[in-house]
Parts: sequence; C-alpha cells; structure tokens
Amino acid sequence: MKDNFVVNFAPTGMIPTKEMTSHVPITCEEIIADVHDAIEEQLVTMVHLHARDEDGKPTYKKEVYKKIIYGIRQLDEKMIITVSTSGRIWNDFASRSECLEISGDLKPDMASLTLSSLNFNKQASMNSPEMIVDLALKMKENGIKPELEAFDIGMINYAKYLGTKGILEYPFYINLILGNISCAQPNMLSLGMMINDLPERTFWSVGGVGDCQLQMNVEALINGGGVRVGIEDNIFYDKRRKKLAKNIDLLRRIRKISKAMEKEIWDSSSFRKEIFV
Repeated sequence: MKDNFVVNFAPTGMIPTKEMTSHVPITCEEIIADVHDAIEEQLVTMVHLHARDEDGKPTYKKEVYKKIIYGIRQLDEKMIITVSTSGRIWNDFASRSECLEISGDLKPDMASLTLSSLNFNKQASMNSPEMIVDLALKMKENGIKPELEAFDIGMINYAKYLGTKGILEYPFYINLILGNISCAQPNMLSLGMMINDLPERTFWSVGGVGDCQLQMNVEALINGGGVRVGIEDNIFYDKRRKKLAKNIDLLRRIRKISKAMEKEIWDSSSFRKEIFV
C-alpha cells in the first residue's frame, strides 16, 4: 500500500446553499479563503472547483472560474486545480465546455468528466456518449487532463473503452463516488469491485455522498487510495447530522486519521510529476 495519498478537496459543489449551511463557500472570495486555509495547513493535493454567480447559483462562466483560479494561484502556483463540466444543470456543449477555454497562466490543470448519465435524488445528470467524447477531446486539445468521475462499475469500463480508442490517455485519475441513490452503494463489496476493475496506471480517490463520506474516505485509505472530501458531498460533520461541517474540520479529520495510519498527504508538486506525464 502507498504511504502517500491524494486529498481531493471539493469545497462547494452545486447543491449546498447558505440556507442549508452558513459554512459553504459561495463567493469567489469565500472559496479562495477556504482553499487558503487548507494550503496553509498542507491538507490538500488538489482542488475540485464549482463556480457560483452573484446570486449564489451555479454558473459555468469562465470569467468566474478565472477569478477563483487567480486567487488560488496567488496562494500556491503548483496547486492542482480542477474545474467542472457538470451536466447536472446544463446539457449543451458550449456551456459545459466554456471553462475549458481558459488559457495562459489561469488555465486549469484538470476538468471533471462524468462517465455516464445518472440520476440524483431530484435531478438527472445527462452525459451522452457524444457529450463525453466531445468534452474529452476538447480537454485533450487544450492540454487539460480529465478528472474522471465514476459512480458505478460500468463507468469504469467506459473509461477503459475510451482509453483503447485514444480519447483518454494514461495515467488516469478517477474519483469513485459511492452512496448516490441510483448508483453504487457505500459498502466494502461495491467499493472493492470498483477498485478491482480499475486499469493499471490509474490514480484513484474515493468520495461518499452524504453521511457516508467519512466511511468511504477511511476505506479508501485502508485500500491504498486517496480521498475526495468537502462540503460539496456532505454538509454535516457527524453521522447523526447534529453538527454542520466546516471544510477545514473535514480536512483536519482526514489528516488526523491518516497520521494514525502512518500515511502522508501527497503534496501538489510531487503528485504533478506522477499524473502529468
């Protein structure tokens, strides 16, 4: 098992609002501030960003992403930054790919790529084969690496298929996300099957939706993987949902657990050498 592991920090997402929790960072300044705290304490390897507009609603606009990326680059120019191409709200290619047009010093390192359509509790995330391929090819053209997202084992198989076609290039980085109502459930059997099906030359992290986040993070550490953690996936600190979480507390808890397991968080500079080859 590896001694170093990835912490993929997901501070915001598309769902949490200030009405749900005052701790979710919404504005560019709030998101940058949460990332700043995480960088100061050396708690993260990479950051998975979602942008919000002036009303706090999700936005695909590249100008908003550029503000967030600029602020993070000022803190740590080596931080690995991912932007979102989510199909949860928008399903036209122009909107979903706008963030991939950011160039120069503010170009993101990675962009999310969900590997199939799926249902959430109240929404569908539409990801047709054509859309997935088009997004992947635009990432490839612009020198942005896909941050693959798999919610069940079939999505892993599709990633391998795209690899054989040369649409995706190794090494892969993939988030295994368990606990969504219509996808793989948060148990060791489901996670084990997904891990077992991963191709060689793949770096992986595990996230859990809702109160299974901590469980999935710990099982990932036990099995030699990384973690995806943050308010995007879970707004509560405890399983009884009595205490709202702050991002920094979720990150500190992972570090505390990992130290007890004699594992260290992979720093961004070192992980860059592994994933961007």
